[in-house]
Amino acid sequence: MKSLFEAEAYSEIRSRINNLDENTQGNWGKMTVGQMVRHCQGPFNIMLGKNDYGMKPNWLAKLFFKKSLYSDKLWRKNLPTAKFLKETEPRDFTKEKAVLEDLLDEFESRKDQPAWDPHPGFGYFTNEQWGKMQYKHLDHHLRQFGV
Repeated sequence: MKSLFEAEAYSEIRSRINNLDENTQGNWGKMTVGQMVRHCQGPFNIMLGKNDYGMKPNWLAKLFFKKSLYSDKLWRKNLPTAKFLKETEPRDFTKEKAVLEDLLDEFESRKDQPAWDPHPGFGYFTNEQWGKMQYKHLDHHLRQFGV
């Protein structure tokens, strides 16, 4: 799996985000493009310590799901979304895209950070795991919207 801490993968994701516009339609799922870019902010907010969304440690998730967050195996279409990251309200695409890009830049600027706080639900991740997990999540949703 690529990592957002790699310059090429970071540039690729930035380019793919810039290929979205307010009229981009999803190939699966229920989210609009504005809701999707808002949803994609969640994992960055967690990692950067901006919002833990009230998550609590979950040993079942750690045992059965944690490795899939950064493995090379792509996620299937229409995976269920955690309740706290579901987007059901209309979202302003331009505003939400700008916020996502700012979070992406902040994440990238901290690529050499030696350690991160634990994820509130899954515990500790290495830098490599965080970079892969963030890439995988964005890639999944950008594929959802055909970019």
